[in-house]
Amino acid sequence: METNNSESLVVLQSYDNQLSAEIAKSMLDCAGIFCALEGEYMSQIYTIGAFPVRLVVRAEDLVEARQILENR
Repeated sequence: METNNSESLVVLQSYDNQLSAEIAKSMLDCAGIFCALEGEYMSQIYTIGAFPVRLVVRAEDLVEARQILENR
C-alpha cells in the first residue's frame, strides 16, 4: 500500500489539558483545516501533563495552522 505525503499527519502542538486542545481544534475547524486530537482520552485518565493531548494536522496545512493559532 502506497502512502501519500499529503495524507500524513504531523503534531502541530501538545497541550496539558483537554480544554485548551479543544479550543485550538475548534479554531482550526472553523478555518476549514482538517485536524484531530490524539491522546485525549489518556489525558483524562491520568494526571495533568502525564499524557499530553496532541493536535495533529496534515503536513501541508502546518504553516497555515500554526499562523492561525499564533494570531488568536
